[in-house]
Amino acid sequence: MSEIKRAKPDTLTLHSYWRSSCSWRVRIALAVKGVEYKYEAVNLLKGEQKGEKYVAEKNVMKQVPSLDVGDDVLSQSLAIMEYIEEVYPGPSLLPDSAIDKAKVRELCQIIASGIQPIQNLAVIAKIAADFGEEHKPKWANYWITQGFVSLEKQLQKTAGKYCFGDQITMADACLIPQIYNANRFAVDMTQFPTIVKVKKNLDEVEVIRKAEPENMPDAQK
Repeated sequence: MSEIKRAKPDTLTLHSYWRSSCSWRVRIALAVKGVEYKYEAVNLLKGEQKGEKYVAEKNVMKQVPSLDVGDDVLSQSLAIMEYIEEVYPGPSLLPDSAIDKAKVRELCQIIASGIQPIQNLAVIAKIAADFGEEHKPKWANYWITQGFVSLEKQLQKTAGKYCFGDQITMADACLIPQIYNANRFAVDMTQFPTIVKVKKNLDEVEVIRKAEPENMPDAQK
């Protein structure tokens, strides 16, 4: 099999929606690493992620984020963060040892696979369509709460200032947007003191605030 020739990724283009949890994770990773990129808004509410050209060229799952890297395109937020970690210098988003890396990835998967997909835009839209608009917040609140019960227990074992000790990692990039969603859907956060403590510490990191939804060019004020 011949080697695929790839152009040097002189610039990155992130296809993102301001309030997308998955896009926000990637924005945090880029911010922590200090990586510059071009921002291309994809309006999920208008269904731009389902457009024929976007699906064919950027994201077969009809989702965000997608990251243009030279002539290549990456999708899925965790894969994109892994790429950013491997390619760009700066603060590492993973600890040093293999077991500690696995523990951080475990935290990421609890959020990115076990919590967020059950309450994402497509799911709650389907809930509303099938059962009524009033069921959306109840559904999201229930599943985020259930997920946070498990996450809280895990963070009690791993957290220092942040999700894993005192190093900002990919797990923190996953946690921040999920707490935003928890607040949107009125989850009682007093049940989760470790999660709240970590978030309070992350709120003090200026570079992370640059990735917040309200600071994106497509933010709805």
